[in-house]
Amino acid sequence: MRYLDLLTALFATVLLTSNVASTKLVVLGPFTFDGGTLLFPLAYIFGDVLTEVYGYRKSRRVIWTGFFALLLATLTFQAVAALPTPQDGESQRFGEALRLLLGLTPRIVLGSLLAYFAGEFANAYVLAKLKVRTGGRHFWLRALLSTLAGQGLDTGIFLLVAFYGVWPHEVLLAVFLSNYVFKVGVEALMLPVTYGVVGFLKRAEGMDAYDRDTDFNPFRLA
Repeated sequence: MRYLDLLTALFATVLLTSNVASTKLVVLGPFTFDGGTLLFPLAYIFGDVLTEVYGYRKSRRVIWTGFFALLLATLTFQAVAALPTPQDGESQRFGEALRLLLGLTPRIVLGSLLAYFAGEFANAYVLAKLKVRTGGRHFWLRALLSTLAGQGLDTGIFLLVAFYGVWPHEVLLAVFLSNYVFKVGVEALMLPVTYGVVGFLKRAEGMDAYDRDTDFNPFRLA
């Protein structure tokens, strides 16, 4: 498995970068979403590639690796933002800027972690099950269906945990729809690239895993 370590590193990088970028809201045409949404769909594309080529077992380990990397980064950012800074004006300005950028509220931290966990495992589970059911055919359909499930859970859980009771219901619904449509749209547009990467990895690794007897318990790492 020559490329699994590289894919794991890229997957974790996407998670950490999108988590920091999510502190800013952006508007593109009719869509309103956090900045992390621009990059985060790649995490689900990586998830599709990992499960399709290496199987659910390997994908599960990568998902947990990303989870602990995200948890470590988040706790570090929270601790640094909370620590006092020197009293001179420049240090105070930098400290306040850091708190605004990285000092996320506990609800946002919890929502981000829960959403990632549920969404990524749902994506991997649906893709692996459908691969066995279809005999490995129709990857485009399996990738889209798994993304619909995973991104739906991810987006919904995050918004409910982080912002329910803070934003009006109509704002929550509008942000959910914007995020969901954008993320699934990116997955659909990237399908030709995803096909190419999957084909290359299957040939290079000599692997095409089928999870026929897999224990899908997300907490089983052995």
